[in-house]
Order: sequence, then structure tokens, then C-alpha cells
Amino acid sequence: MSIVTTKLDEKLFVTRQISVNDLAEIAAAGYKSIICNRPDHEEGDIQPSSLELEKAARPFGINFIYLPIEIGPVSTEKIESFNKLLTELPGPILAFCNTGNRARALYGLIRQKQEPEYEDEFVRAACSWTGEALETIHIPHASQDKSLSVAAACNWGNAFDIVVIGGGAAGIGVTASLMHRRPALRIAIIEPCDKHYYQPAWTLVGGGAYDMAQTVRNMADVIPPNAEWVQTAAIGFEPDNNLVNLADGRSIGYRQLIVCPGIRLAWEKIDGLQETLGKNGVTSNYHFDLAPYTWSLTKNLKSGKALFTQPSMPIKCAGAPQKAMYLSSDYWLRHHLLDNIEVEFNTAGAVLFGVADFVPPLMEYVKRYHAKLAFNSNLVKVDGTNKIAVFDIKDSEGNVTRMEKPFDMLHVVPPQVAPDFITKSSLADAAGFCEVNPKTLQHPRYSNIFSLGDACSSPNAKTAAAARKQIVIVAENLLAAKEGREFPNIYDGYGACPLTVGDGKVILAEFGFGGKLLPTFPLNPTVARRFAWFLKARLFPWLYWNGMLKGREWLTRSTGVS
Repeated sequence: MSIVTTKLDEKLFVTRQISVNDLAEIAAAGYKSIICNRPDHEEGDIQPSSLELEKAARPFGINFIYLPIEIGPVSTEKIESFNKLLTELPGPILAFCNTGNRARALYGLIRQKQEPEYEDEFVRAACSWTGEALETIHIPHASQDKSLSVAAACNWGNAFDIVVIGGGAAGIGVTASLMHRRPALRIAIIEPCDKHYYQPAWTLVGGGAYDMAQTVRNMADVIPPNAEWVQTAAIGFEPDNNLVNLADGRSIGYRQLIVCPGIRLAWEKIDGLQETLGKNGVTSNYHFDLAPYTWSLTKNLKSGKALFTQPSMPIKCAGAPQKAMYLSSDYWLRHHLLDNIEVEFNTAGAVLFGVADFVPPLMEYVKRYHAKLAFNSNLVKVDGTNKIAVFDIKDSEGNVTRMEKPFDMLHVVPPQVAPDFITKSSLADAAGFCEVNPKTLQHPRYSNIFSLGDACSSPNAKTAAAARKQIVIVAENLLAAKEGREFPNIYDGYGACPLTVGDGKVILAEFGFGGKLLPTFPLNPTVARRFAWFLKARLFPWLYWNGMLKGREWLTRSTGVS
């Protein structure tokens, strides 16, 4: 036969995915029954459906049974069903899935119950089938959980080469970069959302300088070709078994894992906020639907009090809270309204910006707009109906006083936390983010796991610009780990925050670990420039859609390259 089969006993043989055209050869070889263990549609239209195969098998007198086995742990029910088929179906029987490993694992689990000493033999056979050494894939030893050992072997054989959690900037970008380097990789992206957003432009939308429709595209249009989109949410990990658990009840196996689901906006941590967002003068550029409302409020406010808030770190784009203030204030100044509007910036932090070099130039704009700064002032409650914002204000001795402040416009930046499924997992650090070595972005306890973007524990600024650099670090280091090579790249902590201080002026803040300045251009980075506005408003969006998400790595090399 041209079809390669493996004999498991006198009655059962296994093989890889078969086609309709293979059935004549299978019948000629004497097979009386076929068991399909591969779920339909795993490869879309490329894979023949079980109904097509069953219909084609009927004229040959072959019994065709569909018993799909999802990638992941094998249920007792499926094991018993497979055992019953082996007993009742006429032989010889040919079982298949994508690689044959699911059928082999089912058979091994049955044999394990009948002959406990068979387990180690089966695991080694499964490893040999996948071309992996036993010590390489870390299958639990037989002295632990025997069923787990066999399930782990099955999972490894059917696993994706790489699973990426998150379809944001980091997830799409790193997948594209990996596929440019190794086109044959089988990569899955776990992402429930059907839209992809260019979030850095939302501040511009809130300032009337960008079209909101240009910040969103269909997720299907940005998923890299040949990557498999798993449109559901990740809810947990089994890193010892190389599994990600999904919200739809499935588990998905991986050889290497990249964790980049982003950071969660915790709106619920501010009492009353969710009930009043988008009305009563309460807005936020951190929400796709609300950035246009920010611009509406700015245009229509003629007098009164405008409050802008910033929560405790970490947050994505630490400059965005004050950028909203600068753009609104610039509009009011240019339209001769600022004398009638009291602007106040309330930040839970003790400084205006975390990199000291940029504080003096920013203070010049604070003075220009006559803005009041309230440090150590954390928004805890919003009464939208009465337009009252409530803050906890901490003094120099750590004492906290609660204060109510009226407003006519309130721009809120919500507290931000790591996704719950990471915080509750063994991958998390003390703060709940996916723990990594900040220089290599590899997990310190699980060598086949990497993380980047807002969900990782690296102490860099959480910006799209940081993810742009991290993509190269992870892509090259992950492949080096896969191929047993030394890591070629070291991350220098690069992040960038184009501080939009007015319509047409941007301070392009670029910096790394420890606040070290890392300017791309040979210009004083602390000076607001129209050139930087052009980059922010025109060039960067184009580079995002056409470069970063396509695996084109322009200006991405870290100064920490070894």
C-alpha cells in the first residue's frame, strides 16, 4: 500500500489522514472497517469530512465510524467507545486522525487498563511516532499518573508547534514574524474577539484628529495566512502537560506557548463608573465606543470643570491619560474657551511621568493650559447623575482622605490588571502577570513558554512600540530554544510614548529599562515637534497595519542584541 499504516495488534492498524481517493486502496488491502478519530473541519476545506468519507466507503462494503477526539485529555467515555468498536467491528480495522496519534493513544489507554506494564512501552512508541525524544517532551513518568502519561503523549503528537494566546498587536505580530522565519510552523492563535483595533490612535480620535473607523479591522483580515484562528477564550493552563484550556470546554496542545492576551481594563473597580460611561459627561479614550464621545464633550464644553484621571500603574500607554488632557485643553485654548474652563489632572502616582527627563517639557504644557495637578489622587467612585467624582487622596504620611469633586466633563482611565486566567495560574508572578526573564522574555520555570506585550511581567512601559521590539526578541529566542541554540537577542526594555501635547505637536518619548533614553532619531527627544506628530498621526498607523502585523520588522532591533 502507498498509505503507511502501523500495526498495533492483529485486528487494529492506524494511519494518518486519509482521502476519498485512498478508499479503493484501503478496500483492496482487505480492511473491513474504518474509525475516524479526527474531528471535522480541523483543516477547513482541505480536510475531507467524515460524511464524505463514509459515503465513499459504502460502495466498498467498508464500515465507517466517526469517533472524533479533540486535541487534549481523552475522556473515559471516548476510551470505552473505542474499546467497544474494536470488539464489535469486523476486522481488520484501520483507525486514523491527523497523524495517527489519537488512535494510538486510545489503544494505549485500553491496553494500559488491561496490562499496566504496557504503559511505558506505549509512551515510548508514541514518542518515536512523533519523532521526539522521551526526555525532550517531559512526559510524566509511569510511577506518577499512568493515564496522564499516555494522554500527554497523545497531546504532544497532535499539538500545534506554537500556540499564541491573544490576537492583539503582540499576538498577530509575533505570529507573522515566526511564519516569515519558519513558514512550515503550525501555529494557532487563541482569540475570542472578531475585531482588531489600533488602540494608539484612540487618543487622537478623542482630540478630533483621527477617524475612528480607521482604527478597526476584522480579525479574520489580520490573522496571518496559514495560522489557525481558534475563536474562543483561554481560561487556564496545564503547563506540565503542555495544554491550554479553552472557554468552550476544549483543551489545545502545544510544543511551545506564547502568552500575550493583553491587560484587562478593570472598569468595575471604580464604583458607579460602568453605569454612567458614555453619558453625564463621563468618557474614556480607553474604549472604542467612547473616544468619539470625548471629542463631542470637548467641542461642546464652553465653561465649567474638566477632570482627567490616571490610576495606579501598571496601565497601557502611561502617557495616554494626560494626552487626553493636553488635546482637549489645546482645543479650548485655540477657541478662546480655556479661561472659562478649570482643568485638573488627578493621578494616583506621585509624579507626572515616570521618566524624569520628560517631566520639565511636559510641565511647560501644564502651565500653558493652566492645569491643576493633583498627585496621589485616586478615583474610586463616580456619581454620574449628580456629576460628582470621588477620590482617595494620600498625604505624605500615607493617610488617605476621601474627597468629592464636581465636574462637567470627566475623562477616566480605568485601573488595569492581568487577565484572571493568568493571575490564577502557575505562570503568574506576585503581581499576577505572566512571569518572564525581562531580558529574554522566556518563562523562568517553563522553558517552552514565552510572553510579551501588556500581559508579561517585564517592567517596561506597556505600549505597542514595546511589543514591536519584543516581537523580534520572542520570535528569535523561541526558535533558538526550539532548535537548541543560544539565545541571539536580549531585550533592552524599549518602550515609546508619543506624548501628544497639542494639535500638531508631539514629544516622542523613547526609553528603556531604568528610564534610559533610547531615541530612534538624532534629535533632542524632549522637544515637542511637528515631525513627531506626523509620525504619530500618519506614519505609525500605516506601519502598524502594513509592517508590524505583516511580520516586517522595520526599526525593531534592540540595543541589547548579544
